[in-house]
Amino acid sequence: MKPIRVVEIIKEPVELYKILKFEGMVGSGGEAKLVIAEGYVLVNGKVETRKRNKIFSGDIIEFGDEKIHIQRQVNILETDNDE
Repeated sequence: MKPIRVVEIIKEPVELYKILKFEGMVGSGGEAKLVIAEGYVLVNGKVETRKRNKIFSGDIIEFGDEKIHIQRQVNILETDNDE
């Protein structure tokens, strides 16, 4: 298995099949939906068969020999400024 890769998302939640597609883990959205429905994808160590399962920061997705850790990208405008 490859080392875990960190993937930053701008907003959450994101549907599982979209992450597989946009991260190049599959060739298309249709392929993403198929491998999820067939039970080949793990989310946080458990088989996930819901194509539109909502993924949040902190989730870990595994498919084939790839493992990705989802993190929400922090926008500088969202940080607290106590000045």
